[in-house]
Amino acid sequence: MGDVFSPEQRRWLEGFASGAAAVRVIPAPNSQPAEPTGPDAAHAKAQNRTLAEGKKLADQEKWKRAENPFESYMRLKIEALAGTKPKPEDNFRWRYHGLFYVAPAQESYMCRLRLPNGILTHWQFAGIADIAERGGGGYTHVTTRANLQIREITPENGPPLLEALTDIGIVSRGSGADNIRNVTGTATAGIDPHELIDTRPHARDWHHHILNSREMYGLPRKFNVAFDGGGAIATLEDTNDIGFQAVAVPDGSMGQDGVSIAPGVWYRLALGGITGHQDFARDTGVIVKPEDATLVADAIVRVFIDHGDRTNRNKARLKYVLDAWGFAKFLVAVEALLGKTLTRIDAASIAPRPAYDRMAHVGVHPQKQAGLNWIGIVLPTGKMTCAQMRVLADISRSCGDGDIRLTVWQNLLISGVPDGALAEAKTRIEASGLGWETTPIRAGLIACTGNQGCKFAASDTKRHALAIADHCEPRVALDQPINIHLTGCHNSCAQHYIGDIGLIGAKVTINDDGDQVEGYHLHVGGGYGTDAGIARLLYSDVTADDVPVRVEGLLRAYLDHRSDPAEGFAAFARRHDPDQLRALVAAEMMA
Repeated sequence: MGDVFSPEQRRWLEGFASGAAAVRVIPAPNSQPAEPTGPDAAHAKAQNRTLAEGKKLADQEKWKRAENPFESYMRLKIEALAGTKPKPEDNFRWRYHGLFYVAPAQESYMCRLRLPNGILTHWQFAGIADIAERGGGGYTHVTTRANLQIREITPENGPPLLEALTDIGIVSRGSGADNIRNVTGTATAGIDPHELIDTRPHARDWHHHILNSREMYGLPRKFNVAFDGGGAIATLEDTNDIGFQAVAVPDGSMGQDGVSIAPGVWYRLALGGITGHQDFARDTGVIVKPEDATLVADAIVRVFIDHGDRTNRNKARLKYVLDAWGFAKFLVAVEALLGKTLTRIDAASIAPRPAYDRMAHVGVHPQKQAGLNWIGIVLPTGKMTCAQMRVLADISRSCGDGDIRLTVWQNLLISGVPDGALAEAKTRIEASGLGWETTPIRAGLIACTGNQGCKFAASDTKRHALAIADHCEPRVALDQPINIHLTGCHNSCAQHYIGDIGLIGAKVTINDDGDQVEGYHLHVGGGYGTDAGIARLLYSDVTADDVPVRVEGLLRAYLDHRSDPAEGFAAFARRHDPDQLRALVAAEMMA
């Protein structure tokens, strides 16, 4: 893909760069800065207020101020001609276009896509496989935002890859840096017998609103939005900045203002989730008509644009505005932008939401459409080769309804498979080297990219996750689902704090000379949804070699000491204090 520019194009691009430099306008001495206008005005005004208060902008805010990333695409292409490695400020800018330079882990780019509700067609999926094979490393990763990453993209292949994706209707615009990330929704939207609402139209509407609203880019920090329709597979909307949770409002329900509320399905509004900072999105008491979700989300983002921290990246998420203001003040500001009062209702007036099925993302499950099924494909910590992608795309085309549905559990579903086509689909999945059924350990095994592809990660998370499964599966016969999450750094891409067992990478010192090896801090008792909870630290500085045995001890302690066969691991872990748990594990490891 690197040989895409003709000599004439090269000369034109070089001339463009020279001309752009020549026409830069130098402001007159002592001139007053003009009031910001245009689509980026709100961001410029927020930066100006910060400076007027005598504060210092974060470097990323300075970079955005010096050159808008969306106006630098031509320069990105020019530098790609020479295979140039980006400077830090350009590495930040190129992320607006979906390219992340990940050196020193890999001397190459990673590209992250935008797939609303995590759903794409079989031909788009096969097309991405072809693109990743030509311009990347020959594989993709499914992420915890029901998204895809293409890796090992050399600089000269970056722009051609972006443009090839656009040719098949896939965009990566704003998938990184200070922007609203991939919009997640219920993976089984429209086909789930248990769902309250089909999230696809609402996730898609928000997706297109972002793409077509320049103001929605360049936020104080990244921003996550998710729609959960009450289906069997959890969307983890409570880990997002904005979580729209489908709820049923019974007939005769009254709002907090004493006015009756129309019965039916609404979205309950939760705000401020960021589990890497040990906080879930909290219920605001507000419910939103599904058709109004985009309007409400837009107003929330605009308040964040005006008041998010532009000086301290560690405190620049929505959670910290909510912590400083409180929910009541924040919602008043949202209502001022909307020009109307939000509907508030007591939680007791809402019907209980359907329970999740923690194994619904793997295996065969009947759809609401009679005679049709979805098949959850097991991917080893989210990785699949381009050859496997093409096989799955063809199975979706010939045996299913043509959709590929990614999940936040790093796997995918093939939907619309008739009963009579199940045997063929299963056989072909297995022939690809993948599976459609698995153990409770492997079904909930989540791992970020790790230090093989991320400069921040302290450990090789994907390899160590598989080592845990390989060690524990023949030794521990689990009869309950369990989630084991491995994340490489404080960014918590694999959300270790919500795992039954959560591990965060660390360098572990192993002798008096200070030699270090890869390892983890191990946490227990996390959860999400109705079982939401932040996992507690149980062990620090466990070497990667020792982690599988330590996890085995935990699982054995759980099976031997749970209150009854129905007690889940998180409930067991929360019922014991850390000292008790460590004693139980020690006893198991000595047995």
